[in-house]
Amino acid sequence: MEKSITKNLANSDSIIKNKKQNHKLSVCEVMKDNVCDVITKLESDMPIVFQGYSDLYSKYLHSQRDFFGVCHLAEKQYFDKFEVEPNVLKALDNYFKSLSSVSKYQIDIFQGFLKYYFKMRLSFIDSSEKYVHSMMDLYAKILSQFVQKSNTD
Repeated sequence: MEKSITKNLANSDSIIKNKKQNHKLSVCEVMKDNVCDVITKLESDMPIVFQGYSDLYSKYLHSQRDFFGVCHLAEKQYFDKFEVEPNVLKALDNYFKSLSSVSKYQIDIFQGFLKYYFKMRLSFIDSSEKYVHSMMDLYAKILSQFVQKSNTD
């Protein structure tokens, strides 16, 4: 049974090769097939790229958090000796809270900008695609008329 499966596979491979050899390639098919291969490769690799950048960014943020955590422990021992007045500490805390609030607000604004930026880019691509399709339809009609006219002459 295994020999018959191998024989059938070899036979089907030779049939496919014969079809490919008998099939006449066109410039359009060559270009389309190769471009589609590259696009498929890019599409399959994008999750790896995005995951890599996400991992790098997460690691960067984690290292920054660790850095400030270590500094906090080291500096706490040093600054506790000064016995800074509670009102000064409260004012410093309020100041840094306002800086944090402004930073988080700016991050939110930037996220909103990115959301609309990507939405606009996707809309542009959709519009461009519709335009290309309508131009290709027009091209196909004109080419068809040209072929019909050249066949009748």
